[in-house]
Amino acid sequence: MSMGSESPLTGFSDLISRVSEQDDGFAIDLPADWLQGRTSYGGLSAALCLEATIRSRPNLPPLRSAQFQFIGPAVGELKMTAKILRAGKSTVFSQAQVSGEMGIATQASFCFGSSRQTSHDFFNIPAPEALAPEVYPAYFTWPDRPNFMQHFEGQLVSGARPCTANQAPEMLVWLRHKDRNSQSNLVSLLALADALPPAIFATYQEPVPISTVSWSVDFLDESFENESGWWLVRSIAESSRFGFSAQVISIWKPDGTPVLSARQNVAIFGNPKQIKNPVAMD
Repeated sequence: MSMGSESPLTGFSDLISRVSEQDDGFAIDLPADWLQGRTSYGGLSAALCLEATIRSRPNLPPLRSAQFQFIGPAVGELKMTAKILRAGKSTVFSQAQVSGEMGIATQASFCFGSSRQTSHDFFNIPAPEALAPEVYPAYFTWPDRPNFMQHFEGQLVSGARPCTANQAPEMLVWLRHKDRNSQSNLVSLLALADALPPAIFATYQEPVPISTVSWSVDFLDESFENESGWWLVRSIAESSRFGFSAQVISIWKPDGTPVLSARQNVAIFGNPKQIKNPVAMD
């Protein structure tokens, strides 16, 4: 489903507030403006898994890693369940599910871990050079965008928009929620982290159907306060073969602090026209 509805948008903060607790978990009626085609936007499904987990077990340690499998379409009234697999002295392992009218849609696993003193405190993913967001052109400008994209603002720093036959399968974009009431926390960041289309799309000449298969996310910080709401997001396609594309996503705070590193596998359907030999940007 693409954009075109005149109905009021359901802001992310409003959406999360609608998640209701039930005897067997949590539930929410999925608004149409959060759809990606016929299913829930993947970043939202992941965020709902995390929201259910946090509500089920308050006072968890900081989240360190998460894995998501997108098994089927999430449509209609969504049910979320979460359970703790093991709670040790410093780490907690849990799993969560989102199910819809067509059965299980998303399976998630989380690892929460308490901080430990260590002699190592470094990162090897320096933030790319980028000026203030308002310097750059708007990113979400192409026609027939998925409904959920209307919930995000984007400013294109480098790379290209989808289906522009660009030479490099990469993009660097400032992103934030349009909903200013969305708190800068882990759940809202996770909902934003999947908002960019697959980077390989920049090399295509025309759109094709896609479906995210899996998403693995490492969280590199413990604080997600962000007064401006802007996050610097880089997506790079590492391969596209046999109908699947692997990509890497990195996210930084405006001050250059890395907060998230992720890998994603995307199924690509059809036979898209693209440039012959995509290359990485310098």
